[in-house]
Amino acid sequence: MPNQYFRFKQFTVHQEACAMKVCTDACLQGAYTAAYLRGSDVRRVLDIGTGTGLLSLMLAQELPDTVFNAVELDTAAAGQAAANFEASPWSERLSVMIADARELPVTEAYDFIITNPPFYEAALKSSDKLRNQAMHTTTLDYRALLQVIAAQLRPEGAFSVLLPYSVFDGFRELAAAEGYLPEKILHVKQSENHDRFRTIGIFRRNAGMAAVDTIAIRDTGHQQYTAAFTALLKPYYLYLT
Repeated sequence: MPNQYFRFKQFTVHQEACAMKVCTDACLQGAYTAAYLRGSDVRRVLDIGTGTGLLSLMLAQELPDTVFNAVELDTAAAGQAAANFEASPWSERLSVMIADARELPVTEAYDFIITNPPFYEAALKSSDKLRNQAMHTTTLDYRALLQVIAAQLRPEGAFSVLLPYSVFDGFRELAAAEGYLPEKILHVKQSENHDRFRTIGIFRRNAGMAAVDTIAIRDTGHQQYTAAFTALLKPYYLYLT
C-alpha cells in the first residue's frame, strides 16, 4: 500500500483520499516549473486538476508573492488538497475549488497555469472510477484542456504541462492550433540507461525556438539520484542536501 503521506522539507502531503498519489515525475514538474518561475512577476496561478495539491505547494514554497487557485473535480481529493493547503506555511495564499475546469467562470485572467492532466486517452481502464478519472482523459481531454487554458490565461501568460513522452508531440500540435508553442521542454528518463517516458513542457504564445533538455532521475546503476535531479529537488526532498 502506498504511504498515506509524503513529507517534504517545508510541507507534508497527505494523500489517502486521492486516487493518484505523489509520484516522482510530478515532483519533477513542480521543481522544474518553480525554477522557471523563480524571480518572475507572476502573481496569480491556476492549478488544474490539483489532486493532493502537490504542485501548488511546491510553487508556493518558491514564489512568496504569488496566490494559487486550484481546481479539482473529485470532492474527496479537493478536500484533501484543502487540508494540505491549510496545514502548510502558505495557507493564506492557497485555495481550492471543487469544480469542472470547463465550467470555471472567466474573470481575472491568470499569469500562469500548471497542470498534470489525465494521461491515457486510449489506454485500458481499470474498475476504479476515481482512478480512471484521475489517469484517463474521461472528463477533460487535451483539446478541452487547451480551451480552458486559452480562456483562463492572460495573452502573455504561460503554462506548464506534464505528459507521457509518447503523446507529447500530438499535444504540441494541438497546442499550436490554439496559438501556443513550447518555450522549454524537459524529457524525463527513469535512469541514464532508460528511454524517455515523460515530458514537461512550458508553453506560451509567440515563443521562439524551444530549449530542449533531457534529465534522468537515477544513474546507470539505478542506485543514486543524478546530479541534475538532485539539484532540482534539493529544495523539497527531505533527505537531499
